Amino acid sequence: MRVGLFFGSFNPIHMGHLIVAQAVREMTDLDEVWFVVSPQNPFKKNKTLLHEFDRLDMVKAAIEDNYNFRASDIEFNMPRPSYTIDTLVYLKEKHPQHHFKLLIGEDNLVSFHKWKNYKSILSDYGLIVYPRPHNGRIEQVFDNVLQVDAPKIDISATLIRKLIKEGKSPKYLLPEKVLDLVKSRKYYI
Repeated sequence: MRVGLFFGSFNPIHMGHLIVAQAVREMTDLDEVWFVVSPQNPFKKNKTLLHEFDRLDMVKAAIEDNYNFRASDIEFNMPRPSYTIDTLVYLKEKHPQHHFKLLIGEDNLVSFHKWKNYKSILSDYGLIVYPRPHNGRIEQVFDNVLQVDAPKIDISATLIRKLIKEGKSPKYLLPEKVLDLVKSRKYYI
């Protein structure tokens, strides 16, 4: 099986994540997209980060009706901060029958050379790169990279959290089931 790994904090998962994942799956030979919920991004501070199990619950709620999507908590029991290459190696050991590709936003190509063991990620797994809103296209400077023409989605989890904190509705930015969880559990207020 060919699996695209979509890493993120998903704080919260929103329609932009789902649109990109669906478009990438449809435009490539991927059988599934796994949403890998990251406990802690080594490049981000986590002061507004919900607990990992709460974010996992939101991902599960968001994707429960799509049999091509799967939520993964693989990094929850790994050393922190978690690095992508370590997770990829662990997943390959655990699922040797699968072929994994890493999904990243085009904006991440600029700093990709700073990722731990980035050359191994490229040679052993490869990248599927989706466009991000910015000024112009980033030239591909690596091998084993497929750039897809998925929709450019400019939805920000930061904006969603801000709306909720201000008592405003993020309706249509979040899947309905995620919005229900946010309201019932009083996330981000």
